[in-house]
Formats: sequence, C-alpha cells, structure tokens
Amino acid sequence: MGMMQEFKDFAVKGNAIDMAVGVIIGGAFGKIISSLVKDVIMPPLGMLLGGVDFGSLFMNLGDGDFATLAEAQEAGAPVLAYGNFLQNVFDFLIIAFVIFMMVRAINNAKKKEEEAPKAPPQPSDEVKLLTEIRDSLSKS
Repeated sequence: MGMMQEFKDFAVKGNAIDMAVGVIIGGAFGKIISSLVKDVIMPPLGMLLGGVDFGSLFMNLGDGDFATLAEAQEAGAPVLAYGNFLQNVFDFLIIAFVIFMMVRAINNAKKKEEEAPKAPPQPSDEVKLLTEIRDSLSKS
C-alpha cells in the first residue's frame, strides 16, 4: 500500500474528520466566549471596580511617564502588561466554566437516557405460538 493510500485512509477516517469538525467549531466557540467576556461581562465588571479596563493595566519598568499602555509600547518602554494577563486568565476561567457546564449537561442527558426504563423483552416466536396453542386448547 502506497503512502498516498495510507494518507487517504487516515484523512477520511471518522476520527480525523470528527476532530477537524471539533477544531473548527471550537475556534468559533472561542470567538463567541471571547466576545461574551470582552463585550458583555468585562464592561459592567470594570464599572463596578471604578471604571477599570483590565486590558490597559500596566506597570512601567523604564524611565518616562506614560498615560496608557499603548503610549508606553509605542515609545518602546519596558512594561509589565499585567492587565492583559488578568484578562486572559478571566477569559480562561469563563471558557473552562462554560465547557464544564456543557459537559455536565451532556453527562446528565446520557444518565437520563441510560436510566430510562426499557420495554420489557418480547416473548420469542415459539413462546407466542405455544401461548396461542394453550389458549385455543383452553377454549375447547
């Protein structure tokens, strides 16, 4: 079997395709969660904390005085941009929590599906035939 055939077998296997779909959906899901954090959660949180924008928090490690992180970076000053780090940690925690809730919901659905009562087993054809014979004999 040639290398091209092996690659074709690998690429069209269900697992590889499922993984590709998962990566694509995961990327889109990541954008949604990032928007949720940046556009929905962080503005009210920043307002509650006195108008703080976490992404703009920084510590100047060099000389000079800079009003914003962008000014300091444009000037080439060494800065410790801990606000970006805090923002990324917060993003991670929210994404991890959302994924946890999704996995939990899926597991609960599987448990309910497993716990659902199964229909009692149907008697075999032989048992049905014997029952019919018995019933017809008891009528006579």
